[in-house]
Amino acid sequence: MSLTSSLGTVELTLIGLFILTYGFYLLRVINARKSFRAKGGATLYKLVLRTVYFTLFIFSLLGPTFGEMKKEIKAVSKDIYICVDLSKSMDAVDVKPSRLAKLKFELKQIVKSFNSDRLGLIVFTSDAFLQCPLTYDGNALNMFIETMSTSLISNTGTDFGPPLEMAIKKLMDADEGMPIAKQASKVIILISDGEDYGKETDAAISQIKDHGVKLFTMGIGTSDGSKIPAGYRFKRDKMGNDVVTKLNSESLISLANETGGNYFEISDQRNDINRLISSIGDIQGELKSSRTADVGANKFTYFLMAALILVALDIMLAVRVIKI
Repeated sequence: MSLTSSLGTVELTLIGLFILTYGFYLLRVINARKSFRAKGGATLYKLVLRTVYFTLFIFSLLGPTFGEMKKEIKAVSKDIYICVDLSKSMDAVDVKPSRLAKLKFELKQIVKSFNSDRLGLIVFTSDAFLQCPLTYDGNALNMFIETMSTSLISNTGTDFGPPLEMAIKKLMDADEGMPIAKQASKVIILISDGEDYGKETDAAISQIKDHGVKLFTMGIGTSDGSKIPAGYRFKRDKMGNDVVTKLNSESLISLANETGGNYFEISDQRNDINRLISSIGDIQGELKSSRTADVGANKFTYFLMAALILVALDIMLAVRVIKI
């Protein structure tokens, strides 16, 4: 037999209160006996009975366990790379407070929902950069999410090819040699507000299909669009006109359809982040590690039941503690 915990503040406090209160009780009985010049009756029996069931209560709090046994503990999780577009149009305010600010908030919901999975972050415009490798550390990932800004990458334009190829390579390197059948637990989330102007996306699509990686795309913005803040003014084209950016979802929808994934959207009228989380949650994780641990069965209920029976017996046995 072993105990899952040791005597702590709660147990010691209860023991102290029992000794203190029962000590006062015994003093009152002794004084009463002296006053009536009576003999003690069941005082000793009551003391023994109550001490026994109080001890059983304390013992049950300590969690006694019996029967050592071996149990296999498995760690099952998914690998998820989030690819975020950081082109200047992500500063547009058609989704309040801005597309990027709104996305940061929603990404933290994803991190919270998959705290037992490995997540990584890739940022891109016409090129891609690894912001955070796959990690179980949600706090570290949230820090990288918070530092994202459209000034982080100097390149302009939007190309889906580089971030997808980088995500696939990092996912494959994470578990080199894994059977393709098990790679369905690897996920890529591609988030953008614009059209794909790259030429490498088709090659990335082919790799996604070959490796069995699950791809989800998400568009952020509105069909009406808005101007792009640039300091105290708005971004302008070569003709001096304010640039208006609108959500171009066609490329993202097409990409999801070609890879057998799903398209989601965040706009002023729609927020599919919970649907995205639900879809990823339905994907079965893969076995990352397995270990054997010694465990025992907590039998505190036996001691608790015995204590309660003795309490009931104490109540039913109404005996005199003083005999005159």
